[in-house]
Amino acid sequence: MGNTYRAMEISSPGVFSLVERKIALPGAGQVRIRVEACGVCHSDAATVEAQFPNLSYPRVPGHEVIGRIEEVGPGVTTWKTGQRVGVGFFGGEDGTCEPCRRGETVYCQNPIITGVTTDGGYAEMMIAEARALVLIPDELKSGDAAPLVCAGITTFNALRNAGRAGDTVAVQGIGGLGHLGLEAPMSSLRPRQADLRSVACFPVLKFGANL
Repeated sequence: MGNTYRAMEISSPGVFSLVERKIALPGAGQVRIRVEACGVCHSDAATVEAQFPNLSYPRVPGHEVIGRIEEVGPGVTTWKTGQRVGVGFFGGEDGTCEPCRRGETVYCQNPIITGVTTDGGYAEMMIAEARALVLIPDELKSGDAAPLVCAGITTFNALRNAGRAGDTVAVQGIGGLGHLGLEAPMSSLRPRQADLRSVACFPVLKFGANL
């Protein structure tokens, strides 16, 4: 293995650049991931177009990342090299702010955001916080798994908090997130209607929706 890797970075707002970067060592509590797949999320446009506050460039977007751990940093005891993992939009919490102390880490006031505050997965490798990883089974293809660590968890959390198995729910917009809500294990929340005006609705027919 050489000492560089390729990355697609945003060098300034709206400007993509394919660059060679020097391979970095993971710091304390971090791992380096060899990226197998990275999904494209609409939120990536906010990185490209400088819509996030205090965003600095250059920055590598991408927060739907699947890959294998190539190296672990000091203090990492729960992960090892070779494990297949995913990392999503929420890349870690500070653990010290008031929301974190209340156990509401998703509302951390100083969060690590993959592809926004740190470089993401539009690259051959990336550094991630070990505490932000999820284990990915080998049976799941990387391209299929990537959207699940962002859009998938978003829709799953919405469903599990909105109803119970057997309930009828409305999914507004069968797009990048909506269709995953219908394909989730909790899709026993069965669709009843689909809007013929949306070409994206046709895949939902196999899940039992009516036009």
